[in-house]
Amino acid sequence: MAESLHIVCPQCHTTNRVPAEKVAAGGKCGNCRLPLFTGQPTSVNSQAFSRHLNHSDIPLLVDFWATWCGPCKAMAPVFAEAAKQLEPAVRLLKVETEQEQMLAAQFGIRSIPTLIVFKHGKEVNRLAGALDLNQLIGWVKQQL
Repeated sequence: MAESLHIVCPQCHTTNRVPAEKVAAGGKCGNCRLPLFTGQPTSVNSQAFSRHLNHSDIPLLVDFWATWCGPCKAMAPVFAEAAKQLEPAVRLLKVETEQEQMLAAQFGIRSIPTLIVFKHGKEVNRLAGALDLNQLIGWVKQQL
């Protein structure tokens, strides 16, 4: 039997089991029938973040940001472009720290933007500050 990966839907946050060899082809959520990969970052609240962190077999790249933060605004289009290039190997999530203060405190976010890579629910590495696209892609690939 082929190995399956758990992929959390970016829209309804349902966990889907996808054969590993078919992840690159995308697929649709068994619950909401929407694509499992959109090439866009997914904004999440603490509950959705927890689903992705605890139930996803693919690495997560999380952008902790705030609406008032200039570097965060400058980083947003870079992060969006990175999603196009990194999915389906990596799921990109955005956590707005003003709305999710408990989550920001849980992960010790002291400056924004802060990027954290998670694999199998564990933090692998973090980086504070804005990056250009090449720096971001290179940094993420080093973590995998």
